[in-house]
Amino acid sequence: MKRYFSSDFKLGILGGGQLGRMLLAETQKFDIYTIILDASENAPCKAYCNEFFQGSLLDFDTVYNFGKRVDVLTIEIENVNVDALEKLEQEGTKVYPPPKTIRTIQNKAKQKHFYKDNDIPTANFSRFAHTDDIQGALQNESLLFPFVWKSAQFGYDGTGVKIVRNQDDLKILPNVECIAEELIPFKNELAVIVARNPQGDLKTYPVVEMEFHPEANQVEYVICPARVSQEVAKKAESVALKMAQAFQHVGLLAVELFLTENNDVIVNEVAPRPHNSGHYSIEASYTNQFEQHIRAILNLPLGDTSSKVGAVMVNLVGDENHTGDVIYENIEELLEMRGVTPHIYGKKQTKPFRKMGHITIVDKEINEARKVAQKVKKLVKVISK
Repeated sequence: MKRYFSSDFKLGILGGGQLGRMLLAETQKFDIYTIILDASENAPCKAYCNEFFQGSLLDFDTVYNFGKRVDVLTIEIENVNVDALEKLEQEGTKVYPPPKTIRTIQNKAKQKHFYKDNDIPTANFSRFAHTDDIQGALQNESLLFPFVWKSAQFGYDGTGVKIVRNQDDLKILPNVECIAEELIPFKNELAVIVARNPQGDLKTYPVVEMEFHPEANQVEYVICPARVSQEVAKKAESVALKMAQAFQHVGLLAVELFLTENNDVIVNEVAPRPHNSGHYSIEASYTNQFEQHIRAILNLPLGDTSSKVGAVMVNLVGDENHTGDVIYENIEELLEMRGVTPHIYGKKQTKPFRKMGHITIVDKEINEARKVAQKVKKLVKVISK
C-alpha cells in the first residue's frame, strides 16, 4: 500500500474555499501533506495547507503545472480547467473525481443527457444554445409556461436558476446556453451522499431533507435523518447508488433529489465533491464526509457512514442588507446551548447571502433539533461593521 501518512506523498486540491478548509482538518488529522491552488490570496484554506499557490483554476497551464507537483489531485469546486486534468491523467497523475465526470457535471445540459442515457429518473427538459431560442419553442408550443430555466454553466448557490412563469420573467434572463426544465410539483427536497473508491466499494450516507430559503434559493436547513418513510429512503439511496456506478465515480458524489407528490424520487442535480448537505456529518456521523472523501480518493477502506445522533445544519449566510467587514452577532450565546456547534469559514468580508459558516445542532430527537435550529437561525445574524 502507498504510504500517505507522515510521508513524502502530496495531495493537491483545486480550490481553497470552505470545503477545502474542512478537508484540511482531516488531512491534518492523518498528517497528509497538502498543496492548494486558488484564485484568491485570501482563500480560507491558505493558513491551513502545507503549500499554497495563487492562480486561476480555469487556466490550462496553471492547473497543469500545479498538478505536476502532486501525486493525487482532487477538487472542492467543479469550475476548473478539465483539459489540463485530462492531460495530467493521461500522463499518470491520479485525478479524482475523474475528469470525464467533472466535464459532464460542469454543464447542466450534458448532465441531464447523462441521466437520460443511463435511465436515471429526472424532470423532462429541452436544451437551447441561447435563451433567446426559447421563444420559438413557446410559439410552437413544444414548451409551455411555467418552466424552470437553468444556465448550462457557472450556476451555483441558487444563481443561474429561475422559475419562468411569463414573458416578463424570460426577458430578464441572460442570453446563454441553457435548459428549460419541466416544473415538477414536489413535496420535499432530499439529498444522498455516496462514497466510492477506485476499487468500486460503495457506501451511502443517510438520506437528508433540505429546506430552502425562498428568496436566495439556498439551502437553509439540512435535516438528518430525513423525515420520510423507509420506502422513500430506499428509493433515494438506490437512485444515488445507480448514479455513482454510472459515472464510475471516485470520491464523494452528492445527489440532490425531488420527492414528488406521487412519492417518486427524481434527480435534480449532482456535485462530485463534499457538499453542503453533508456538513452535519462532522458532529453527527462516525465518519464525516470530508474524511470519507480522503479515504475514497486514496483507495483506503471506507468509513462507517451511520449517524451517532440526529442532526440539523443551519447555513450562516450574509444578511441581505449588509456588505463589508463581517460581525457575527450573538454567536457567543450559541456556546451556552447544548449540542450546538458553530463553524466559521474564515471569510473576512460579508455580502448578501454569501455562505460565511454553518451551525450544527445535534439531538437524539430530530424534531427537537429542528426547533433549536429555528431559534439559532433567529439568534445569529451575519452583518457588517
